Amino acid sequence: MIALASAAIAPTAQAADLVRLGNLKFAHYGAVAYMKEIAPKCNLKIEERVFAKGLDIVPAIIAGEIDVSASALEAAISGRASGVPVYLVGGFAKGGVRIVGRPDLNIHSVADLKGKKVGVTRGGPQEILLFTELAKNKLTWSDKPGKDVQIIYMGYPDLNQALLAKEIDAMSQSEPYATQAMHKKYGAEIMKPYDTPLGEPVRALVMTEKMYKEKRDVAARFMQCFVMATRQFIADPKLAEKYVRESMFKNQVTSDDYQDAMNNASFTENITTEHVQQTTDYMVKYNIGRMATPPAAKDWVKLDLLEAAQKSVSK
Repeated sequence: MIALASAAIAPTAQAADLVRLGNLKFAHYGAVAYMKEIAPKCNLKIEERVFAKGLDIVPAIIAGEIDVSASALEAAISGRASGVPVYLVGGFAKGGVRIVGRPDLNIHSVADLKGKKVGVTRGGPQEILLFTELAKNKLTWSDKPGKDVQIIYMGYPDLNQALLAKEIDAMSQSEPYATQAMHKKYGAEIMKPYDTPLGEPVRALVMTEKMYKEKRDVAARFMQCFVMATRQFIADPKLAEKYVRESMFKNQVTSDDYQDAMNNASFTENITTEHVQQTTDYMVKYNIGRMATPPAAKDWVKLDLLEAAQKSVSK
């Protein structure tokens, strides 16, 4: 049974503290979404706002509309590089990316992408992992014609429609969209792009500096809630599937879609400064985010609240 330390859940007459959460609609973002359901246990009220992609959350943070966000690590790094006052306080999911091609083209490897149009959403792990794989196979790429591979940028759901309509030949896609393309037979797996030094991507939980510095008690309880939700999803896969399929996707994702998507992703609480720095270095290498001043991970990765929450939440 997951429980908070008794002091953290002592009865109180105080009104629940509001935390405004930015999130994305993916299977592996489910534990973050579930936090709002158990927030009262931590004397919190979590208001979730779902965005189309991680980069879209940045203006909302700048405008003071979001306190904590869950997004691709790359979007978080780009935001910090552009001066958004945030700290990276945890990791919440690993994996969740697949390179998928049109079955009629018989694309069996990244090398087979030469001469092809490949779709991807800008600013997430799908982009950096695709570029890393193309470089590994000594292929050149650009969003303009003339290179080995032409990159076509579009939103996550649009990628599937473009693959179905044969407007692109392959896509580097997030779950469960990649799995859905495969189940509906208009996509075939080329690979899970984890065989480079970057390994499996870790998604980032980011908190505003203002909340981290000025609302330490609220920030601490938020991280306790995060650990509770994550451990509950890991301990009870049926709960996780039911919540993601019914509450997040309104039954538009089948059980098979969910199972296969989560076979390519996992919930986690952890991220390392080293992984953040390595991802930053690769973003610079491939000019992702066009960062004038890339942030040093050691300056903005703050894992003290996560470590305290992990100690206070019993398994």
